[in-house]
Amino acid sequence: MSRSSDPGFLEAVAIDLQELHAIWMSLVFPRQREGRHSVLGRWRPETTMGRIWYTLWSAIGTPLLAILYPLAVLGFGIRYYAHRMDRVAASIGILGVVAVSILAWGALTAAAYFSRISFDGLVAVAAAGLVATVSAALAVVFSRIGGRVTTVVFAYPFGVTALFLPPVVAALYSPTLADVVFTRSDSIAIWILDNILDYGGINTIIRESFDLEGLAYVGMWFGLAVPIGWFLGIVVALANLVRPTAESESSGSSDVT
Repeated sequence: MSRSSDPGFLEAVAIDLQELHAIWMSLVFPRQREGRHSVLGRWRPETTMGRIWYTLWSAIGTPLLAILYPLAVLGFGIRYYAHRMDRVAASIGILGVVAVSILAWGALTAAAYFSRISFDGLVAVAAAGLVATVSAALAVVFSRIGGRVTTVVFAYPFGVTALFLPPVVAALYSPTLADVVFTRSDSIAIWILDNILDYGGINTIIRESFDLEGLAYVGMWFGLAVPIGWFLGIVVALANLVRPTAESESSGSSDVT
């Protein structure tokens, strides 16, 4: 099935699945992706054992497509919005991102002040703004200094941190907000300990070593922001492998969006 300028839905899915399978085959065998478009063609084994191993590896990779393709589709959606935000950040620069964040959070802080909010509430808004501004700036910095790995490892986690941490920091100073944020944080922490970390007594060690209060909530949400950021970055990188954008094809390293 050949690529067209505007493939239909089923054709696009078939192309993506073929690309994913070629990526899987190229992990072990040479000239699986590029060979399809070269004079030499795709590499094929010549010995009997080689053909058996080639067929076996292909069969092993087939069920993995059921797992990888939905992740790639998720990556397509995340990449679209990440690319739009990246373009905005590129157009205004790092200082512009900081200035916009300061302006937005400064306006919220001023509105809180003139609404006669309590001093603790005012501090909560200002602290949340500071965390959001620093995290957003770091996300832009790491997305600019180069490399897909750097973007996945650092930029995406700081981007998620800019969303996760401000309400948590604000809750440290606002009892009203704390009732909502900390109560839900407790429920999430219990679920994670009882399900994800219920292995080898890890959850017991954590419960005995840490108390979830005060700054521990900040640490908890930063600890969640990092793997979530890695996951988002990885699925976007997977989407770029399956269906590269013009930017990723030309540069291959500036970012994963």
